[in-house]
Amino acid sequence: MQDKDEQLLKKRISELAALCYQRDIRSYTDFLTLNEQTIFHSMKRTLPPVTWLMGGGYETAERKIVCFLPSYEDETADLSISILEAVPASPRFAEALTHRDFLGAIMNLGISRSCIGDILMNENGCFIFCLEKMAPFLIQELKMVRHTQVSCRPATQALAAAPNCETVSGSVASPRLDSVISLVFKTSRSKTLPFIEGERVFIDGRLCISPGRQLKEGEIISVRGLGKFRYTGAGNQTKKGRFFVNAEKYI
Repeated sequence: MQDKDEQLLKKRISELAALCYQRDIRSYTDFLTLNEQTIFHSMKRTLPPVTWLMGGGYETAERKIVCFLPSYEDETADLSISILEAVPASPRFAEALTHRDFLGAIMNLGISRSCIGDILMNENGCFIFCLEKMAPFLIQELKMVRHTQVSCRPATQALAAAPNCETVSGSVASPRLDSVISLVFKTSRSKTLPFIEGERVFIDGRLCISPGRQLKEGEIISVRGLGKFRYTGAGNQTKKGRFFVNAEKYI
């Protein structure tokens, strides 16, 4: 992110936190990218003393909003996110639609990318996470994706909360970041390093540039250009001193 864009984001976040603190009302950002989430974490100690939540509508979301809460709400409050389901109106005659197709159709409606969170594909269509205020517009206007007529309607969170995963297991010399990435994506550590050094690796939404960072159970690692996985922990050491580790790779 360019310095000017970073400064504008910091200013906007500061304004939203101040608005919540001074007027005791809820305020929230648009959806933040992983880089933008890292910027938020770097500046959060400079913000007014307000409670905040970060989320994207489901546990392993990549794009997330920050919601600043007034004094009468607590950390159990719902985020201002709606979950919609978009499916072909006539499945029999539908094209094979992709994530890019749905995102392109949404952008063609004039909606800013920052108003849209993750888009999760499923066998019927997709789940769309969006700012609450954008939901009525999408339901009304998202009618066509490529040459396929679609229907957009509210979905339940339970339907959208379980992205497809593939279990990956294997032994590594140490449960450090570069070793586990290499295992999950079946590549060498030497090929993994450019992703880490190139600032393309995030742990729970925070940039990580340390190849030797020891992973903790439950952390979600996103690697731009490779994919995303949840580290589910290390078992006992082998006789040769290696660690048997497990991960869930999102597919």
